[in-house]
Amino acid sequence: MSLLLAACGGNGNTKGTPAGSTGEAGTGAGATPAAEPVKLEFWTIALQPTFNDYFNELITKYEGSHPGVNVEWKDYPYDAISQRLLTSTASGKSPDVVNLNTEFASQLGSKGALLNLNEYLTDDQAKSYFDGIYNSTVLDGKAYALPWYTGTEVLFMNKKLVEKAGLDPASPPQTRDELVEWARQVHEKTGAAGYAQQLVSKLFPIDGIPILNEDKTAAAFNTPEAEAMIAQMRDLMKEGVVLKEDADFSKQIQYFSGEQVAFQLSGPTFINFIKTSAPDVYKNTIAVPLPTGKANLRLSNSMNLVVPQKSKNPEQAVEFAAFITNSENQTAFSKVANTLPSSRASIEDPFFTDSDGSLEAEAKVASSQSLDKATDYMVGVPSAGDINSALARGLQEILMNDADIKETLNKVEKEVNNIISQGS
Repeated sequence: MSLLLAACGGNGNTKGTPAGSTGEAGTGAGATPAAEPVKLEFWTIALQPTFNDYFNELITKYEGSHPGVNVEWKDYPYDAISQRLLTSTASGKSPDVVNLNTEFASQLGSKGALLNLNEYLTDDQAKSYFDGIYNSTVLDGKAYALPWYTGTEVLFMNKKLVEKAGLDPASPPQTRDELVEWARQVHEKTGAAGYAQQLVSKLFPIDGIPILNEDKTAAAFNTPEAEAMIAQMRDLMKEGVVLKEDADFSKQIQYFSGEQVAFQLSGPTFINFIKTSAPDVYKNTIAVPLPTGKANLRLSNSMNLVVPQKSKNPEQAVEFAAFITNSENQTAFSKVANTLPSSRASIEDPFFTDSDGSLEAEAKVASSQSLDKATDYMVGVPSAGDINSALARGLQEILMNDADIKETLNKVEKEVNNIISQGS
């Protein structure tokens, strides 16, 4: 990071709206030919060779409508791209458009390493994306990324257990409180638990409890609301409504496959595992939109496109990033990659609204319906991994080892503040 920050000064280019960018993001209509040949270096994460045909065709189409612009596409493993970006930028050889997750995009944007895209995009372009996902990388009014493909969790239900409990799967729970009541009735009527979950930091923002204060300088989770949320979870575990375990994804698959729980809160990739491990349970499973907590939001896991501050061709770079993430191209990519788009117009396509009755189609439709409330939650958080770990350990101490809630929150608050101070 220090290498990158040393190289983050202004790039000397005049900023403005990309040529031909009126209307929806990156349509390319009316694009002005480059006065001199322009080479754009485009980096992605782990998309080759699976999607070579898609991107080669996309790049050819873009170059055809933008005379004088040549795009060079490079693809790197997930664990290598951040270091490559830091090194290349520090050496003065910055790429022009880079695929990053929200957390890293926000951290770089907060340090001045990325272009403020608000200086290039029209209001219509910015509004073409779902608000919560677009705003995930808006810090201090500056937008540091264009949302690309994303994913959200849905609620999988064992239809047999739900009906045995006297519940109607056609009228599923809409809120977390309603889900708890369903889980309690399932437990009382069938003996199965409601669901298993991993004890992680996202349990706080789901209930509207911020992890850090607004300027990300101190812990903000040590509140009466947090105490109440954790106390409720402890009581549900004692009742057997929620399994008393810190259950990772593999454990959750095991419990749902064995019909030890009736519900699973997960992304659509969950389907592949139960289809293999428990085909009878798979046939009896349905998917519906995930119930929301007190914050009335759903958490997304998004990939974005950013333009480094050191790009030598910022206007063309933003134009290309907007082209990749316009509704037409996001829709096309979602169809070949089985992802969700971040473009509002994309989910009007029948691909995201029609179901053939299969679990896969139900999950896709349910995920699409969740996007209007979707947001990332650890945006711009310094030392996010360490902070997440501290919160997880605190939850484990309380819920697994019966530690005092207030004393543990006080201890974790001090630990998180220490992490932040050491990283600043």
